[in-house]
Amino acid sequence: MRLSLVEFMNMDHMEIDIRSDVPQELAGALRIAIKAAHSAGKVLMDLYSHPHDIQYKGVIDLVTEADVASEKAVKSVITAESQAGIMAEESAKSLVCPEGPVWIIDPLDGTTNYAHGFPFFCVSICYYLGTPNDGMEAGPVVGVVYCPVLNEMFSAVRGCGAWLNGRPIRTTSENDLSRGLMATGFPYTIRQESQWVMEALQSVIVRAQGIRRAGAAALDLAWLAAGRVDGFWEAGLKPWDTAAGQLLVTEAGGVVTDFANGDYTPFMNEILASNGALHAELVDILKAFHGKKA
Repeated sequence: MRLSLVEFMNMDHMEIDIRSDVPQELAGALRIAIKAAHSAGKVLMDLYSHPHDIQYKGVIDLVTEADVASEKAVKSVITAESQAGIMAEESAKSLVCPEGPVWIIDPLDGTTNYAHGFPFFCVSICYYLGTPNDGMEAGPVVGVVYCPVLNEMFSAVRGCGAWLNGRPIRTTSENDLSRGLMATGFPYTIRQESQWVMEALQSVIVRAQGIRRAGAAALDLAWLAAGRVDGFWEAGLKPWDTAAGQLLVTEAGGVVTDFANGDYTPFMNEILASNGALHAELVDILKAFHGKKA
């Protein structure tokens, strides 16, 4: 039996209808992901205007009470409805690709933004197969990125498409980089890695129409899927930063690789995503930075 994707979502009452081709075995994972993301988003908005308890995991790598509370909310929903493993940013003990199905979770992507009151942050949840399962290849199969400030729920299911609040989304068809809007980010090791990171930035900025560095990779990828930017690159990210976003982009018609156009997984150090039409040119620019440590 095949069901269909999200047609209607009432975020207050969490009514989720299913309307286009989603395999039944993934429809349940999609419902769980949407429910968990919305629950976490409510936590983030409830705490958003309050003073924050800020701790440092690194020189410029923050964690707040909201990260922890959001992760608790996501886990509460998922563990009540799924037996799959969990890899979440604030509690993960390993970055090794797991075997079997796993939920890869960023409870608050854009923590620095959140702590400063800059309204560009999200919850990212991916249902990921570490190994082939029931005839499905390994990799992300369900992805959700939720921006609570805008009440925008981006979702994707492998082979079925990508959506924003239930409506199909597509990457742009822009094929002229000089007219393309790019997004990027800087690694937390920027103070030690600044030379090559800035060289890469300079290499793209002189070719593109513009570059945005907003500070939440999962949301950058969601916006790429929705056609708001034409490409994105960054190094030094973690699996929870890109797992859901990778699926959003590919299901919206885009391409995701490493800087040298190699196959990509969220467990790699670098990511280059685009609408597809600009990908070869971006690879030509960024392949010189392939394999740089961040």
